Amino acid sequence: MNSDSESSNKVGANRPASTLKRMEGVPLLLMMLYVGLAGITVLFVVLVAAYAYTRFHNGASTGIYPLPRYFSLSTIVLLISSYVIAQAQRLYAQDNLRALARCLGATFLLSSIFAGLQALGWQELKQQGFNFTGKASGTFVYLISGVHVVHVLGGMLFLLVLLLRTHHASRDAVRSLVFIRNPYRRLQLRMITLYWHFIDGVWLALFAAFLFLY
Repeated sequence: MNSDSESSNKVGANRPASTLKRMEGVPLLLMMLYVGLAGITVLFVVLVAAYAYTRFHNGASTGIYPLPRYFSLSTIVLLISSYVIAQAQRLYAQDNLRALARCLGATFLLSSIFAGLQALGWQELKQQGFNFTGKASGTFVYLISGVHVVHVLGGMLFLLVLLLRTHHASRDAVRSLVFIRNPYRRLQLRMITLYWHFIDGVWLALFAAFLFLY
């Protein structure tokens, strides 16, 4: 009996150690990204909660105005961009830098279209009588979607840098080999892909909140 209890204690004692080992195996930059994504999640949860509280506290009716159609179109564009960038790691594994550069370029273009459609959506809000300095509930729509666009633009900046480096490396066989064998480039690609899927997921959640609260 004692030996069984001692063995079980040893097994339990090994769990924290194995968890620490897994955490130590995560690159520092990736760990920082995880922390950043957690912070972004908290930010949007607080904003949506404040929007919902303001909406219902003021007793405003929902469903009076249709949600800007450009918000719906931008959602489709962002989903397409998420699918496109999901091909990046496969192309990298195939050592196909030219196709990878096209993939990153297409993602950058789609994200630019998304930002443009968001701006058109704000114009629709204005036409419906929702000004940024007007009703608090309307201001939150501008604020939440605007903060999300800022995060998209931040990802686009990182994406553009990686795109230019990939394009530069693809023009020379030696640079291509160095690029492909560089674990830091692999990590960068993994991080931008993870960030892009996360930002897409955040917008889907925000869009669903807008459908319910707008």
